[in-house]
Amino acid sequence: MHMKFLLAIGPILLLIHSVQAQMPGVFKEAAAVLRTSVLQEADSALTAKPVTVTAYRSARSAGGPHDFFSEGDYWWPDPQNPQGPYIQRDGMTNPDNFVEHRIAMIRFSRIMGVLASAYLLTKEDKYAEQAFVHARAWLVDTATRMNPHMLYAQAIKGRFTGRGIGIIDMIQFMEVSQALKKLESARSAKPAEYAAFRHWFDEYLRWVTTHKYGIDEKNALNNHGTCWTMQVAGFASFTGNKALLDTCRNRYRNIHLPDQMAANGGFPKELARTKPYGYSLFNLDAMAMICQILSDRKQNLWTFQTPDQRSIEKGIRFLYPYVADKQRWPYKQDVMYWDDWPVAQPFLLFGAMAFRKKNWLQTWKQLNHVPVVPEIIRNLPVRHPLIWF
Repeated sequence: MHMKFLLAIGPILLLIHSVQAQMPGVFKEAAAVLRTSVLQEADSALTAKPVTVTAYRSARSAGGPHDFFSEGDYWWPDPQNPQGPYIQRDGMTNPDNFVEHRIAMIRFSRIMGVLASAYLLTKEDKYAEQAFVHARAWLVDTATRMNPHMLYAQAIKGRFTGRGIGIIDMIQFMEVSQALKKLESARSAKPAEYAAFRHWFDEYLRWVTTHKYGIDEKNALNNHGTCWTMQVAGFASFTGNKALLDTCRNRYRNIHLPDQMAANGGFPKELARTKPYGYSLFNLDAMAMICQILSDRKQNLWTFQTPDQRSIEKGIRFLYPYVADKQRWPYKQDVMYWDDWPVAQPFLLFGAMAFRKKNWLQTWKQLNHVPVVPEIIRNLPVRHPLIWF
């Protein structure tokens, strides 16, 4: 009986050992690539003061000073009726829209991600202590905190005070919650503060899973639906909400892969947009991060396949040749930011670890790890991969 049991679990033990053996090696290689830039950015962040949504206010916002507000990117004044409702120009970003809250949120995310990365590399508590200063300002301090909802995100002048589609802006908080997870063992971490941090994310999860905007976004059959699952998975991982983690796993298996991915691994709904290349990268990154967040020894989404063999590996295999050599891209070029993609996409790094693909890892190493174009930064919410191992 004992021998039969060992024979039965032998392949499982080998798989676990193999995965455990890979992770330190890939982490070490990634850390070697990123260490200098991470520590430089983190040292600069040590003197950065918190800037939250209360620092800026738009007259077009229907919310209060603690409410996040943004405007739909592709909506413009109507030349035939300049004072009337905005009209859409898909793929073309209106530079006059209110973006200050989004910029502040991205700044917060970048600061938290890099400080947590520096802490992992050095174990110096100064990085954790500074991260907690920013987390308190955004999540706890009654004078500066952001309310845990997205009621007024991606508004459209003359049409909507907010939309479910605006919930995608909240993916910028993913590296906030993940940074807090990694910093909880730091000397300066305080249990009472962590209870307050988790309470904020619990409140947001309650809103995004019950409000009409959240339900609308959840049901989107493109990158918006993927990003709903990605952010909910990340926040639920921080708060320990096992029911939502299971919900997200089921959504990946039963909705995202079968409804979004074509038989060849591409994403038809993203390829049909005016920025098919950038949207394909973005959606694949989101799916890869769902796998990274939700996979464990019992449920490995990296190896999951639908009955007709759609999988995250097939998605990476489809897109990888056009990341390694963008000139091979057989579809339309993006109407904006074509020259700025790709960068160091997380699906390459974590896909390389999951499937032992050295060429994927080598390509990730060679790409840009410190993009400066704001639109690229915004669409790369996982900018500090060290905290996701």
